[in-house]
Amino acid sequence: MFLRRRKKPLEVDLGGLETDERELLSGFLRSNLKVNVALTSNKLSVNSEQLSPEELKRLVNKFVYHKNLNRKYWVALDGNVVSIHKFERVKKQEKRRRETTQPSTITHGW
Repeated sequence: MFLRRRKKPLEVDLGGLETDERELLSGFLRSNLKVNVALTSNKLSVNSEQLSPEELKRLVNKFVYHKNLNRKYWVALDGNVVSIHKFERVKKQEKRRRETTQPSTITHGW
């Protein structure tokens, strides 16, 4: 008898993703993959034997792009776990205002 080795389900680490976005991501994956997607507090488990981690990363990245979240989040693949990371806020340099010079009051003799 041969025993089938059961594949470990793929996971998506949601990181700093907000609650509404987590539910939208689980619905997006459920509709595109047509497999069971379990949502826990900080992770999504995808039960699929035929799905590769690279394909899952591509779909998560597609979701981030289509929801216009790519300025806030970036997607990485760590082994079999797809992670969604939040960009750190970069401090914007304040614009230095120059002292304005007064306009010329020279009269021209035209």
